[in-house]
Amino acid sequence: MQTKHQDLPKNWELEKLEDGRLALNMGPSHPAMHGIVRVLLTVQGERVADSDIEIGYLHRGFEKTCENVTWNQCVPYTDRLNYVSPFINNAGFALAVEKLMGIEATPRCQYIRVIMSELSRLTDHLTCIGANAMELGAFTVYFYLINAREALYKLTDSVAGGRVTPAYARVGGLTRDLPPDFGQRTDEVLKVVRKNLDDADRLLTRNRIFYDRLHGTGTVSKEDALAHSFTGPVLRSTGVPLDVRKATPYLVYDRFDFDIPVGSNGDNYDRYLVRMEEMRQSMRIVEQALAQLPEGPIDLPDFGVTLPPKEQVYGNIEALMAHFKLTFEGVKPPAGEVYQAVEGGNGELGFYIVSDGTGNPWRVRVRPPCFTLTGGLSKMINGGYIADIISTFGQINMIGGELER
Repeated sequence: MQTKHQDLPKNWELEKLEDGRLALNMGPSHPAMHGIVRVLLTVQGERVADSDIEIGYLHRGFEKTCENVTWNQCVPYTDRLNYVSPFINNAGFALAVEKLMGIEATPRCQYIRVIMSELSRLTDHLTCIGANAMELGAFTVYFYLINAREALYKLTDSVAGGRVTPAYARVGGLTRDLPPDFGQRTDEVLKVVRKNLDDADRLLTRNRIFYDRLHGTGTVSKEDALAHSFTGPVLRSTGVPLDVRKATPYLVYDRFDFDIPVGSNGDNYDRYLVRMEEMRQSMRIVEQALAQLPEGPIDLPDFGVTLPPKEQVYGNIEALMAHFKLTFEGVKPPAGEVYQAVEGGNGELGFYIVSDGTGNPWRVRVRPPCFTLTGGLSKMINGGYIADIISTFGQINMIGGELER
């Protein structure tokens, strides 16, 4: 039996506005929205007349969870913020706690944190460009870049013992030192990354279809980007050379020679070019850091901060007590508050922490780069085509783990 149109519920079809425009939902089930972002669109034909971005489809509670564990126990949770570049998250949180305690990691530890952070930046950018290219139909490029990422994952896995969630940093040090053959293996892996990056460059950069999909789409002005607190490649694509590694150097970044690539148009194509060049600069930093890598301990020789060596725990009562207290009570920064920022894969990643002098954080607040970028997405997609949302959303590289509030 056929159902008459008037018998159907009133909301069975798309909402039609009085002027002929339509209200559409894109996400959260849309594949390009990754299941955690909903874009409410008002469209006129194929054009986006207006949009509203709704996050909140992923609830992890990072900040409140951290307030119920010790400072070092927060480190595995930082892995889940941006799970494509976890070493940067680890280093940023450890630096914040160390800043509050007024301590500084050993030189070797600082160099290793830089190396692992830049390898993480490579995996982050490779994932962003590869996934975005795949969503636009360039499937071969995805395989090139993900194969390069796989080589990096195997390298970092050999260091930290964890493929995606390494939890490598600790307050005052690291979980373990680099393997003896790390330098040689890194040289081999970077050769693979450069080759695959060059292959992707030849396939994409002057590809007419890819260029037309990105050039002139998702454009944002320098003034609007600054007003929305954009950072990272999206801000640098507008011509603003802001990079935390240069603006407020941390670790040993001031000892390396590297450039900050910038664009001029503030569109998706410039963001792609900026990320491509940033990967080459990250490899420069890694090679310089390996060449300068000093010998020495990776942990501070302070039993009030880092765990004593096992051999001392078994034969020294002071070491045994320190091991017990650090394991159960954790480090105890003095009462106070600090903010520490690092340059994440998508921009400024900041940790604001408050201590009441106990072994548990009193307050942890994260400044995730994706939050402001997603908040300004409407500015970039309004007036464009519906299809352009895919390229724009891909180029801001939204990561749900750090987006959730």
